[in-house]
This record gives sequence, structure tokens and C-alpha cells, in this order.
Amino acid sequence: MTLTAYLDKLKELPLVSRFCSCINSIPVDQSVYKAEDAVDLNWCEIKDVEVIELNKRASGQAFEVILKPPSFDGVPELNTSMPHRRDPSLEEIQKKLEAAEERRKCQEAELLKHLAEKREHEREVIQKAFEENNNFIKNAKEKLEQKMEANKENREALLAAMLERLQEKVPFA
Repeated sequence: MTLTAYLDKLKELPLVSRFCSCINSIPVDQSVYKAEDAVDLNWCEIKDVEVIELNKRASGQAFEVILKPPSFDGVPELNTSMPHRRDPSLEEIQKKLEAAEERRKCQEAELLKHLAEKREHEREVIQKAFEENNNFIKNAKEKLEQKMEANKENREALLAAMLERLQEKVPFA
């Protein structure tokens, strides 16, 4: 790629072709475009770029693009653009402190309320578990008593049947 081909490629880039006078030989219409508008951020202006051809090779060319240092001529003063902060009065400070104290009290009250609700829920869960345990014990006792009663009745019935058979086999003398 030759130097002219490279410069043509650079002209296709919108930013470089706009503010680089060494690449763009055609003057830019000043009524439509101003160089300060493209780069001026009210801090600095880039007015020119320098392109240096480093070396030519069969595989291509190398260029160095050097931006000239920005000028800080039109730098606005920071103090004039920033709003002045007035010192707060003792009354305003007191109001802010009271508001902060009120917020802290509200947060503390909400935390205590939340902890109380949690504690109450834990009590309810423990109470329910205790009642269920008592009900289980009561039901288990009733079932055990029923089984023991049924076993006692079955044993008495078996003993009565055995005695009856024994009496049938043994004649009364």
C-alpha cells in the first residue's frame, strides 16, 4: 500500500479526515464545520495531527500518527462553574441530627417488633409440638390399655376353655 493509498484510507475515517490538515488537502467548509466543535470539550482543542512514514516493506507500510499536545487556552475556572456550597446553620444541623435519631429509633423499633414476632412464632411452634407430643402419648397409652385389655380377655377366655375341656375329660368323683 502506498502513502497516497493510506492517506485516502485515513480520509475515509470521519474524525481523522475532519481535523487533520496534513492528510486532508481539501479545505473544510468553515461555515458548516468548526474544528473546535469536534474536539473541544471546553477543556482542550486538538488542532493538528502529524503522520510520519516509518518504513516501506514488501508486506506493507508502517506509519506513526502523532497528535500534537492539546492546548488548554480556554479552560474554564472550576470555581465559577461549580455552585458554591453554603455552610449549614446550627438549626439545620440540629434538624438533620433529630431526623437521623428518629430514623434510628424507627429502625430499632422495627427490629424489636420483628424479633418479638419471631419469638412469638417460636413459642407457638414449641407449644404446638408439646401438644402434639402429649396427644401422641395419650393415644399410645389408650391403645396400649386396649391391647392389654384385649389380651387379658383372650387369656381369660383361653383359661376358661381349657378348664372346661379339663372338666369334661375328668369325671367328677
